[in-house]
Amino acid sequence: MAQCVQSVQEFIQDSFVPLVAALCSEEAERLTRRNNLSFAELVRPFCRLTSEVHMRDPNNQLHIIKNLKIAVNNIITHPPQPGAIRKLLHDVVSVSQPAEGLVANVITAGDYDLNISDRSVKASVPWYSNWKETLMELNTSTFYSGMLVVSSSEPDPVEQFLKLSQEQHRIQHSSEYSYPKWFIPNTLKYYVLLHDVSTGEEQRADSIYEEMKQRYGTQGCYLLKINSRVSNRGADEQIPDPWSQYLQKNSIQNQDSYEDYTVSNKNTDHLISDGTDSEIKDGLSNNFKTHPLQLDHPTGSLDSTDYMKASTSLQDSKKSNSGTPHGACLTLTDHDRIRQFIQEFTFRGLLPHIEKTIRQLNDQLISRKGLSRSLFSATKKWFSGSKVPEKSINELKNTSGLLYPPEAPELQIRKMADLCFLVQHYELAYSCYHTAKKDFLNDQAMLYAAGALEMAAVSAFLQPGAPRPYPAHYMETAIQTYRDICKNMVLAERCVLLSAEILKSQSKYSEAAALLIRLTSEDSDLRSALLLEQAAHCFINMKSPMVRKFAFHMILAGHRFSKAGQKKHALRCYCQAMQVYKGKGWSLAEDHINFTIGRQSFTLRQMDNAVSAFRHILINDSKQPPAQQGAFLREYLYVYKNATQLSPDGPLPQLPLPYINSSATRVFFGHDRRPAEGEKQAATHISLDQEYDSESSQQWKELEEQVVSVINKGTIPSNFQPTQFCLNRYSDNSKFPLAVVEEPITVEVSFRNPLKVPLLLTDLSLLWKFQPKDFSAKHDGETKEQGTCDEDMVGTEAIAEFLINSEETKVARLKLFPHQTGELHILGVVYNLGSVQGAVSLDGIDPSIGLQTGKFVSNGLSVRGRQDLEIQGPRLNNTKEEKTSIKYGPDRRLDPIITEEMPLLEVFFINFPTGLLCGEIKKAYVEFVNVSKCPLTALKVVSKHPEFFTFGGNTAVLTPLSPSASENCSAYKTVVTDPTSVRTALLSSASSADFGVGTGGSPEVIQVPLPDAVLLPGASVQLPMWLRGPDEEGVHEINFLFYYESIKKHSKMCHRVLRHTAVICTSRSLHVRATVCRSNALGDDEGRGDNMLLFVDVENINTSEMGVKEFHIVQVSSNSKHWKLQKSVNISGDKENYTFADIVFGNEQAYVVEDSKQLILEGQHHVALNTVGKEAFSFPQKQELPETVLLKFFRPENTPVPTRPTPEQLSNLIKTSLHYPESFNHSFHQKSLCLVPVTLLLSNCSQAVVDVMIDLRHKPTSSEALEIHGSFTWLGQTQYKLQLKGHEVYSLQLKACFVHTGVYNLGTPRVFAKLVDQVTLFETSQQNSMPALIIINNI
Repeated sequence: MAQCVQSVQEFIQDSFVPLVAALCSEEAERLTRRNNLSFAELVRPFCRLTSEVHMRDPNNQLHIIKNLKIAVNNIITHPPQPGAIRKLLHDVVSVSQPAEGLVANVITAGDYDLNISDRSVKASVPWYSNWKETLMELNTSTFYSGMLVVSSSEPDPVEQFLKLSQEQHRIQHSSEYSYPKWFIPNTLKYYVLLHDVSTGEEQRADSIYEEMKQRYGTQGCYLLKINSRVSNRGADEQIPDPWSQYLQKNSIQNQDSYEDYTVSNKNTDHLISDGTDSEIKDGLSNNFKTHPLQLDHPTGSLDSTDYMKASTSLQDSKKSNSGTPHGACLTLTDHDRIRQFIQEFTFRGLLPHIEKTIRQLNDQLISRKGLSRSLFSATKKWFSGSKVPEKSINELKNTSGLLYPPEAPELQIRKMADLCFLVQHYELAYSCYHTAKKDFLNDQAMLYAAGALEMAAVSAFLQPGAPRPYPAHYMETAIQTYRDICKNMVLAERCVLLSAEILKSQSKYSEAAALLIRLTSEDSDLRSALLLEQAAHCFINMKSPMVRKFAFHMILAGHRFSKAGQKKHALRCYCQAMQVYKGKGWSLAEDHINFTIGRQSFTLRQMDNAVSAFRHILINDSKQPPAQQGAFLREYLYVYKNATQLSPDGPLPQLPLPYINSSATRVFFGHDRRPAEGEKQAATHISLDQEYDSESSQQWKELEEQVVSVINKGTIPSNFQPTQFCLNRYSDNSKFPLAVVEEPITVEVSFRNPLKVPLLLTDLSLLWKFQPKDFSAKHDGETKEQGTCDEDMVGTEAIAEFLINSEETKVARLKLFPHQTGELHILGVVYNLGSVQGAVSLDGIDPSIGLQTGKFVSNGLSVRGRQDLEIQGPRLNNTKEEKTSIKYGPDRRLDPIITEEMPLLEVFFINFPTGLLCGEIKKAYVEFVNVSKCPLTALKVVSKHPEFFTFGGNTAVLTPLSPSASENCSAYKTVVTDPTSVRTALLSSASSADFGVGTGGSPEVIQVPLPDAVLLPGASVQLPMWLRGPDEEGVHEINFLFYYESIKKHSKMCHRVLRHTAVICTSRSLHVRATVCRSNALGDDEGRGDNMLLFVDVENINTSEMGVKEFHIVQVSSNSKHWKLQKSVNISGDKENYTFADIVFGNEQAYVVEDSKQLILEGQHHVALNTVGKEAFSFPQKQELPETVLLKFFRPENTPVPTRPTPEQLSNLIKTSLHYPESFNHSFHQKSLCLVPVTLLLSNCSQAVVDVMIDLRHKPTSSEALEIHGSFTWLGQTQYKLQLKGHEVYSLQLKACFVHTGVYNLGTPRVFAKLVDQVTLFETSQQNSMPALIIINNI
């Protein structure tokens, strides 16, 4: 079974060789068996002649024969059964596999790069070549001569020669033997005397040989000397072994047990002889009764287990033969003697005999041509009684036609053609075949006609110089005749193989592929598989490779290989086809190929390949229906389980399902948040349920930096690392996060099930690696992995059952509990993957609906594996090198450092309100609990809104006995301000220091007044917290950051923080507007007056929210360094202190009705007055866009510009006052409009003439004032223009119109004034007087 590559001409010549029958005596056979060889095996490697041979044709022309090969076989008298032939062919293909480590040829065709490891010359492969050669050998078993072999050590060799000659004559001419076939009755007999040099007498052998030459002639006998090697010679002498490559076939043929390797049982014998070419190859045994391929028992079907056993036996047999030495008694001289013997036999015996036979047959044909063709045909018709009677045309279509006896005249020309073909006289052979073809067609002998057509086409192809083109139509007709008329698929196979090789040699790959595909059928899976594979190779070897056709036919070939039991070849075909289908979007085709590859690999015990193939089916976005996906999953689990059982102690393998979105992994450090208990609400802190907000995260970072800066006296340490409780894809994960020993680490892993069937994960937990380290010492421990260390280092929490429904994305939260300090590395997750029993949906109903944890029913098939969490860091884009290349930074969210024990603070808010009025002051309580085993200190709170809250003082008076103590509900206390007066004032329970004023630190960082400044382990402290509603209405989020430290300083973690976000909804209450202005006098030279007038306008803008009925103004207080209400402050004192002054209006209090109870609400409003004459508000006003003003240009004049009064003086030219009744009664039922007379007094405070303009149109300061108080209307004209002389007082009569009752401010007229001699286009607005309130009552 040589692996050398032959040309087509060499293949055809080696397929049709002269076959020589060898008959050996028992003694001769014993001599050859000393070399573990039979006589036929002994001479086989030397049967090709190395020199040219000359002979003369019938025209006496010299003809040269090159590279002639003969075949010497033993005589077998019984043909093998078809099942044995099929098994032989199966074994030939099975043992031929691609060489391991063979460098693949890369074929580039369009978008495809294919690795075709077996793309050899003319698209042939070793197993196909071996199958083809074996099939051709099975089709040539007609003997042309006989070789009688006798040993020289026998008592009477001549007598033994006579017996062998009689035996050969009996086999050939007796009717008892119909097999094998002999070419002509007068068969050449060649007598060989075999002499053992090492044991025999050479003189006796020479004398016997002389006697043989006298009896048989020098041309008919030969003395062959062998076994020259002495057994005790040096063992180091190396003699080549030319027999091993031929004996591999023999090891297949000589198996002790045989199986029929076909799927369907065929009883029809396809080996119909055409009288010249027999289809059975002779075996190697000298037993005339049985054939080596004879089956000892009936044929049967083959399953995969039988195939595995048979393959194992073949491999064992191959190994045993390869280990047996051949030719051990032969020397190189013996090799030359055997080669010389074959040459002498061919030159002096075989070829002269063939030349003589050709001349005799030619003479017969010449005499035949002299007769009339019609007369000769008539003679044959009437006198050839031994022929089968002629049949009708319809019958001929279904039969092979006539069958000639061996001595029939029509066969003589065919015999002459065959002999000419054997001796390479192809021109004469073609002529004879062509003539015989006509005769056979005339006689309707279709089997003979097809054979003549086949050989005529081959002869025409092999003619040197190619005088005529290859007649492919001859082959087409022959194949059709064999297959359709004669029903002989074996001969059709031979014809197709020859024609396909010829077409491929002419690069006609398309025609060759069509021819090969046409012969595929259901009667032989092995033949169909090989032909389909060859057709696929034809498509890929075309000038423009047809890649998809190649892949499609490789799939078909793989399917037929699988049916034929050729699992390895089936797997190879599917793998090669996968290169074309992979990644092209043909998901269903990919699934089918991967599924088949997985099954074939599993059958061949290639577990890694099987697991990989099934893995691809599951990880791709499959378009399969749920039932099919469920079947794929179960198959995968079964294969995976078998694969893991082969190496139970190996590392956990990677599982493909479910998908893990590694970048979405979140890591949370700390305990879960406690739920609220009644009025006691825990700090919100942070949890995995909260979505990441970059803006909020930045605010928390700034707050922490602020408090750290205050602690470190204005600087932030270089090693400062902002506290991150939850790490995700948006957080800064470049540094190793810090975790505290004995505090849980929660990892949220996002799973996605791509299948349409649910997946059940059991015993789901984290996989980690831990290296103990003592950060207080220099000593490090050894790295420990899970499974090698116990739970004393890191506790692992497992989820018993975790169900992921079809196409669902679901997160699992897994916890670790570190018990030692060190470095922890979270590697991935480990779990058992299984499917849910009955997961296939029926009638469109998803079976996973309604499944709950603990109620799943697994199908009992699950595998344990792992998946790694591999998170890619952010892409670096800072330096030029990073911008021009693709580099990623580290992501260390899964590599926390476990630090020493730290205190842990929990904060609870009691009676904390969710809704307040703007400016309302309310009391709540804060409870601080140390739940760790370490004392905490330096407790501080920082907020962006320090004006929202303040803590109660450290005194026992301010610390409540209980949150419900009624005496501590008020934010104020009443004190006597003057012992001689009955007037009282309200003082706040919190001092100015409690608001962060006068402490010398940042006003946002507030020290929490803990007793002894330390909170011991397990201790709790309750403190009052005063809250004031923000001035603006709406929903407010106020962030508190609690900062605390451990008494013991640590190297890794210096402090800890706790977050809380309070959500307060504020409602509108009062709107306070205040204005301070000087007295009517313009003032002294310094522009400052001694007294100021303070105007305070308080509006109720509440819309009855929260049940508020009315407000009572209890007190107005001032706080300033220089001013106080009623009198000036001596400014020569300490300017750092603030002076409080109060004016008490009464002791009435507002209340709200809540749950049928009257509750008193208290509040404060603050107005900051910074500029004289500018109105200030209790909450910031919306900025209005300034009106567009035209730009004016003036030409400068040379006249000197007089000194202009200041803007403050211009705004105080005119003083106004309104005269009206304080209250006015009107019956709105009788008259809907209420008219009230009002007098406006205008007083010119200067000595100059002033132009005055009065505008009565309303311009409310806020939309709330218009909405709450309504509006009134001035009747009459809306604008007045007047001119007042110095110190003139003018009275202007006005009328105000009201439509309903209420309190109205009549101080809406706007007054503008300018000096008459002033060159300006616009008057200056005058300061408004204090608000003028009128009450309209209904009677």
